Amino acid sequence: MNFLGNLIWLIFGGFFAALGYFFGGIILCLTIIGIPFGLQCFKLAGLVLWPFGKKVVSDSSQSGCLSVLANIIWIIFGGIEVALTHLIMGAFLYITIIGIPWGRQHFKLLEISLLPFGKRVVDAP
Repeated sequence: MNFLGNLIWLIFGGFFAALGYFFGGIILCLTIIGIPFGLQCFKLAGLVLWPFGKKVVSDSSQSGCLSVLANIIWIIFGGIEVALTHLIMGAFLYITIIGIPWGRQHFKLLEISLLPFGKRVVDAP
């Protein structure tokens, strides 16, 4: 079932969303200061490309003052807009019964797109 959900997700916009995160990560990695933020974009691109069967967990080994500071910078420079996009898309998909599984994926992406530092993507059991 995860494969079918991922395939439908990929066809109806997941591929282009992942390309957007990927190219954003490349642009951010061109500067030394932007490398940590670019790596988070690559993490998001991987999740956006194939979201079914994955879950986002807090990584206690990566949480600390630098993660908090990086998350604040992330929110100020675009995290709010990206998270709002996932919130709106998820809400629209929840309107129809058939769109609920894809809306859940947008809400999963909302969590990590708002505060990506200190989070890890793992396979769901």
